[in-house]
Amino acid sequence: MRPLVPGEDRRAPGPGVALVDPVPLFREGVAAVVRRTPAMHWLGATGHLHTAVRLHERLRPDVLLVDSLLDPRGHLATLLTGADPSLVVVALVREPHRTAKFVRSALTAGVHGLVPREGGITDVLQAIARAHAERTYLDPTLAPLAAGFTPTAEAGSRRSLSRREYEVLQLIADGMENQAVANELYVSVETVRTHVKNILRKLRARDRTHAVSLAYQAGLLSGGTVRPV
Repeated sequence: MRPLVPGEDRRAPGPGVALVDPVPLFREGVAAVVRRTPAMHWLGATGHLHTAVRLHERLRPDVLLVDSLLDPRGHLATLLTGADPSLVVVALVREPHRTAKFVRSALTAGVHGLVPREGGITDVLQAIARAHAERTYLDPTLAPLAAGFTPTAEAGSRRSLSRREYEVLQLIADGMENQAVANELYVSVETVRTHVKNILRKLRARDRTHAVSLAYQAGLLSGGTVRPV
């Protein structure tokens, strides 16, 4: 169990759970179910990919549920688990993503559990509990899609952005130049230049504009302004 966050119930047992999902009714439903499950406690949710990083930093969940629609290539899972190895990410897999390609990509990205989003709430609760306890869980309907796959064989080829690089990329996408980014993040311009160089290298981009374009294409960035959690 992680250190308690402000306002958290000190008597609550089991893993702290948070959710990243774009549908308000779904978020409310999962929150209600987790709250009445004795072995878990609810921490919070967001409906936006950008604010998922802030949600994690503020609430420090043990288990983070993520809608596969918002993280189709596992960039968020890679980012968060890279910064916080103890975090368990469970993908809520939508029907179009119930493919071997998605399942294997998710496992390579650092996702620990996968369960159909359209499945029963009992299935989701089991995925939370099993993934938290065993750090790996595949719903029986998805397990055949990962047959013979070993994530470690492909994990070495990933070029994931660090949390700070992700923040810099967001600000670049908002149209900020290096000095403005430095002012926003309270770092030196030289530090920003170093982050930009790393972003270009990892995304294999020609320049800043190309990096932003590639990030949108890959699902690392999404349209719209960044909203607070």
